[in-house]
Amino acid sequence: MAKYSEDTFTSWTKPPSKSVQTRLETSERMVREAISEDKKLSKESTETFGQGSYANDTNVRLNSDIDINVRYTGGFYYDLPIEKTKEDFGLTTPSSYSYSEFKDDVETALVNKFGRDQVKRNDKCITIKGTAQRVQTDVVPTWDYRRYSADGSYVLGSKFKADSGTWIVNFPKQHIENGIKKNTNTQRRFKRLTRLHRKLRYKMKDDGVSFNGNITSFLLECLVWNVPNRIMNDYDTWTDRLKQSIIYIHEQTKEESTCKEWGEVSELLYLFHSGRKWSRADVNEYMVQLWKYLEF
Repeated sequence: MAKYSEDTFTSWTKPPSKSVQTRLETSERMVREAISEDKKLSKESTETFGQGSYANDTNVRLNSDIDINVRYTGGFYYDLPIEKTKEDFGLTTPSSYSYSEFKDDVETALVNKFGRDQVKRNDKCITIKGTAQRVQTDVVPTWDYRRYSADGSYVLGSKFKADSGTWIVNFPKQHIENGIKKNTNTQRRFKRLTRLHRKLRYKMKDDGVSFNGNITSFLLECLVWNVPNRIMNDYDTWTDRLKQSIIYIHEQTKEESTCKEWGEVSELLYLFHSGRKWSRADVNEYMVQLWKYLEF
């Protein structure tokens, strides 16, 4: 007999409560205010938007926080095809306003808004502590990033530098758009199944089950993204959808050849490559652990 009932699985597919959602929205609004009210940043070209599980509507009940991207749009980083130069596309010298200055300015704006004791600078983000009115908020200062094609067109993403020195590129808006499409094509089951996988990760942790720390909530969403729509559409219960998704991910991650083309939800970055903190083998092992935990 399975560890959890169908009713329990169904409850875990649901989004945060209205009260939590209100705190999430308050957090986003206050970050926007901090940037727009700052004397220096209000004169710069920026955009502030939600990303991660909050923006993608895949956060789970009782484990809700928020990620906010504050992106500088007055300049951009770029990558070119091997055979092209910046002169081919008429690209000029980057802005004299550096990324490190921008991150410092965002931190200052947040401190001015929330107070020094409420704001902590981390390697990749700036965290604002949660209160009764708002949830914990991770603010990620980024710059526009362009990935050019040979014809001069480009896809727009975000690029930022961790304080440890690592540069990171992602495509949060494409992630949001693709998630919405898959959710529509699966009768709104993609995001629910993602929440279910994420909730189970928290449950395993709470129950003292030891598993690889490289298995992140972001990774789980990307794994569910790579599960065929038929698994979400052709089964009638969450128990069966969960079972079949675990089986599919486990089978496909046995060998590199069957998952090497898997991408993030944005479909602009490969899910498995040498620079990742997780590996195909990590995922394969975790699916075995999850199956045993669920007593399927």
